[in-house]
Amino acid sequence: MKKSNTIVIIIALLSALCIAGAIVLFALGDHGDNGTVTKPEQENTRGSLSLVCSDPGSIPDHSGEDYIILNDGIPCFNEWDMDNITGEHYSELDTLGRCGAAYAMLDRSMMPTGEREDIGHIKPTGWVQNKYEGIVDSEPPYLYNRSHLIAYAFTGQNANERNLITGTRYMNAVTQLYWEKQVMRYLDHSDNHVLYRVTPYFKGNELLARGVEMEAYSVEDKGATLCFHVYVYNIQPGIVLDYRTGENRAESMTGMSSRDALVIRKSRRTTEKCIITGKCEFHATYDTGCG
Repeated sequence: MKKSNTIVIIIALLSALCIAGAIVLFALGDHGDNGTVTKPEQENTRGSLSLVCSDPGSIPDHSGEDYIILNDGIPCFNEWDMDNITGEHYSELDTLGRCGAAYAMLDRSMMPTGEREDIGHIKPTGWVQNKYEGIVDSEPPYLYNRSHLIAYAFTGQNANERNLITGTRYMNAVTQLYWEKQVMRYLDHSDNHVLYRVTPYFKGNELLARGVEMEAYSVEDKGATLCFHVYVYNIQPGIVLDYRTGENRAESMTGMSSRDALVIRKSRRTTEKCIITGKCEFHATYDTGCG
């Protein structure tokens, strides 16, 4: 009798273990119409990546252009970005102290109304400042600016070290400004939103960004009015930059390309025209809509 009871108990325990295992599998699995257990499907619950982050090898070295168009001018944003991004976001500094991607869902209400604060205490990586009289157009003629990834005019973010990189005067006040003005005009005349991202490109362990990738997309009209995807080079005509450290020196006029010499002679007029009118002589005609 004892032997028979023992067998019954063992069978009962094994049955209980089988039932428990089935319950666990059922709970972990995704169930089709026939009640079988299948592997859960992967849902797209993450945002997009810029090309600098996903495929930095696709960014060519500078070969004379102020900027290049990426991905046929279409940003890398996906549906998750459109549905989930709100406000503004800035990457943490990396172990070398360098900025990462900054992105925002912009609208006119975010534009600043207060007085701009000083940012002189921020020293981004690659900050090796020098003056170049007759080459750099600012007064005094400092080579480097503290360049905002997301422009101050869009959000009022100013002394944010996660939003400031070392940029040449030419990139900051001419080439990057041109694209920022496209966004600014749209926000000034619309209550709609712009999905916007700027990603600096640091090659390897270099401390000076080689350029910035800029993406913008007018959301409500699906990019019909504003849509661009460009890479702007961090260069200064007439100056040789060491991207490893930020060190710099003047290029000899005899070895300078005729294009760079012309840009230097016209730089003050070009920069002032960009800032005042948004019409930049360096820039070819480009349709900023995706429609």
